[in-house]
Amino acid sequence: MRDLTSFDDIFSRPRNDNVELLKAWAGTTLAFAIMQTGTSRLLTGQFLTNLLVAAVVAGIGFVLHELAHRIVARGYGAQAHFIANDRWLLLSILISFLGIFIAAPGAVWHRGLLTARQSGLIALAGPVTNLALSLLFLFLFLPVIVFRPPATDFWITVCYVGFRFNAWIGLFNMIPAGPFDGAKVLAWDWKVFAVTVAIGVGLTFLLSDSMLFNVLQTLARML
Repeated sequence: MRDLTSFDDIFSRPRNDNVELLKAWAGTTLAFAIMQTGTSRLLTGQFLTNLLVAAVVAGIGFVLHELAHRIVARGYGAQAHFIANDRWLLLSILISFLGIFIAAPGAVWHRGLLTARQSGLIALAGPVTNLALSLLFLFLFLPVIVFRPPATDFWITVCYVGFRFNAWIGLFNMIPAGPFDGAKVLAWDWKVFAVTVAIGVGLTFLLSDSMLFNVLQTLARML
């Protein structure tokens, strides 16, 4: 999420937000799937599975993150548009062949007369969306384990990767420096910043895989 000092210069040519978001979703999905699969297995069914998982988890996680920024910014009367970072999207796809995932799909650019609180809430909307998605995927684990729908293993993978991925992205964006969302949140209210970071740390690091699956298995047996 970035502020604009020359909004008209950057948007000298009109762009369709939906097309920009679609590019970001597709590029992020592809890069994440390649990284997860590995170059030696790209012609196997595993790549297709990882592509579907990435489309649900990585692509949607980034798109909803940016949409949250845009919705809140426009709600405060600011001009806001998502612009895909074409060069970084291409670079992230190329780097994914090395087994490295770089998340740089683009950003919501905005301008308007905003208070520190409004700017902070606009910035906070993205990470909070990812942390909420992380919790949603976590809660979806239980019905998948209990009811065993078709393709159970696939849905377990979606829930697990969705939980871990969104927790990490939410926490990563709370870095209190540079262009990261955390810088604006901290400038507005350190208490809100601290609570958000604490939730992100808890979801990312404190809830280990063994603890997660032990709790889920215990609940499944109880039901």
